[in-house]
Amino acid sequence: MAAKVFKTIDEQISILKSKGLTIGDYDKTSEILLRENYFFLNGYRSPFLVTGSKRFVPGSTFEEMYALFTFDRFFRNIIFKNILIVENNYKSIFSYVLSKKYGYKEKDYLNVNNFDRSKDKIKQINDLIRKLKRQIRINGYQHQATSHYINNYGYIPMWVGVKVLSFGLMSELFSIIKEEDQEEIASYYNIDDDVLEDYLSILSNYRNLCAHEDILYNHETQKSIADSRYHELLNIPKVDDEYIYGKRDIFALIIILKQLLTPDDFKMMMNEINYEIDWLESKLKSIEIQKVLYRMGFPENYRQIVYLD
Repeated sequence: MAAKVFKTIDEQISILKSKGLTIGDYDKTSEILLRENYFFLNGYRSPFLVTGSKRFVPGSTFEEMYALFTFDRFFRNIIFKNILIVENNYKSIFSYVLSKKYGYKEKDYLNVNNFDRSKDKIKQINDLIRKLKRQIRINGYQHQATSHYINNYGYIPMWVGVKVLSFGLMSELFSIIKEEDQEEIASYYNIDDDVLEDYLSILSNYRNLCAHEDILYNHETQKSIADSRYHELLNIPKVDDEYIYGKRDIFALIIILKQLLTPDDFKMMMNEINYEIDWLESKLKSIEIQKVLYRMGFPENYRQIVYLD
């Protein structure tokens, strides 16, 4: 395989043109490539390529590819801020349930006896408690609320401590608490505890993806979500008895957020997403918006999910 070598902006544009991409404003394209990075922009070329080819669909423009790049940035920001809302809500509910039952000092709520003590989880429990204590110790003085409790009381109550714990650790923590505690937390969302466990793991991964500005719109997870009533109510078609949308794609994430956000928050999120999709559609000339929505896993009637209970 030939080594990848440095290419100037002019050379980058020449490569795009040689593959059939139309360059409208040369100076603006040069500025965008310098500011945004050829490699990252090139990650958005797939909807504009002829099927089975590395050449662009006739009439495809750099402006369209950049519009998809921009759409994904705005879409990612919308998803990210709503995952943060879910994260905050989950941490609040989690700390409320465990503090009520086990106490509010670290020695109480991080007691190994509070967790599922089955043989296959003992090592995970000890490792996770060690990580939690380390995060509290390292991050405790970096936040005003936690440092206040350390300095004035000598401990951090769980409802404050969750501020300095990562969503990844908090998601994993759910998997090792006792089943009755999992069920109580999940009951606040009106879903089963095993479903919530999967949702938290998926959301933690998406949170990291958004934070690092990776491509979002066509991302697929390794783990599929369970069939939900929203798959059925939207009449999503099946192939080999499996729904073709809303399992591992971005629409699966939308289904998760539908169940974990409040109705008002979810409606606001979907209004923002619809606006960005409409904006992108207005910029696309060589392909239809459905080509992008297909890669997102959005069924044609995806907007109806807002009105489903």
